[in-house]
Amino acid sequence: MIRIETLRENMRGAADAKVRLRFVSSIEGAARTWLNRATGAAVRAFLVMVVIVMPSVVLPGVGTDTKQIVALMALFAGTLVFIEYNAVYPSLVEFRDGAPFNRIRYLMLFAIILFLSIIVADREDPTTVSRLFHALGMVIGEALDFPYSPVRLATYMLADNATVEQVTQVRTAAGTAYLVSLISLAIFVIVLKIAGWPRTKSAFNVWVNLPTFEPTAGGDVVDRLERDARVNLAIGFLLPFLVPALIAVLSSGLPASTITSPQTLIWTMAAWAFLPASLLMRGVAMARVADMIRVKRDLKMAAQGTDGVDADDEGDL
Repeated sequence: MIRIETLRENMRGAADAKVRLRFVSSIEGAARTWLNRATGAAVRAFLVMVVIVMPSVVLPGVGTDTKQIVALMALFAGTLVFIEYNAVYPSLVEFRDGAPFNRIRYLMLFAIILFLSIIVADREDPTTVSRLFHALGMVIGEALDFPYSPVRLATYMLADNATVEQVTQVRTAAGTAYLVSLISLAIFVIVLKIAGWPRTKSAFNVWVNLPTFEPTAGGDVVDRLERDARVNLAIGFLLPFLVPALIAVLSSGLPASTITSPQTLIWTMAAWAFLPASLLMRGVAMARVADMIRVKRDLKMAAQGTDGVDADDEGDL
C-alpha cells in the first residue's frame, strides 16, 4: 500500500509539473510573440520617421522652426505606424502580413524622397554626387517630356510667368519621381507573378490584411473586390494626368516661386508620383486576393458538393 501511494504521489507530481511547464511555456511564447511584434513595429516606425525627416537633413539651410515642425510630424507618423503594426488587428494599414507589398511601397517613397532631396540640394550646395543625380534627373525629365505625357502635364501646373529654369526644375523632379514609381510598380508585378504573392508563413487572412474592406456590406465578396480593384486601377492610371490638368483648367497655375521651393517641390512631386503608383499596386493586389478567394471557393464546392461557402471560410487563404 505504501508503494502504491508513493507511486500515485509521484505520478500526481509529474502531472502537476507538466501542467506548470506548459503554462510557463505558453506565457513565454506569448511574451516572445509580443516582443517580436513590438520590435518589428518599432523598426517600421523608425523607418517612416527617417523618410519624413530626410529632406530636412539633406537640404542645406533648413531653419530651426521647419526642423521642429518636421520632427513633430515624423513623431506623429511613427507613433501611428507603431500602433498599427503592434496591434493584433490593424485598422488602417493594409496588407500588413502580405510582404513585400508595403516594403516595396516604402522603398519607392524612400527612393523618390532621397533622389529629389539630392537633386534639389544641388542648387545651393553642389557636390559630385548631387551633380550626378541632377544630371541624370535632367536626362530622365527630358526623355519623359513628350506630348500628353504625365511629365509634360506636370509642368503645366506652373503659372504662365514661370521661367525656363523653374520649368526645368519641375520637369526634372517629375521625371525622376515618375520613373521610380514605374520601376517600383514593375517590381511588384514581377514579384506577384514569379514569387506567387502573397506568400506568408501562415494562412493569408483577408480581413486582417484588408481592414478597411467591409465583408458584410452586401453582395458577393469576389465581385466587390474585383470592382474595387478596377476602380483603384482606373484612378491610379488617370491621376497623374488629371491633377495637372485640373490645376491648369481651374486656375491660372500654381505660383512658380511656391512650387519650386525645396520642401514643396520634393513633397509635391513625391505625392504626385507615389499616390497613383500606390493605387495601382493596391488594385493589382485586390484583384489577386479576389482570384485567391475564387479558387478556394471552387475547390471547396468541388470537394463538398455545396453551392457556396460562408464568408468566415474565405477569411483565411
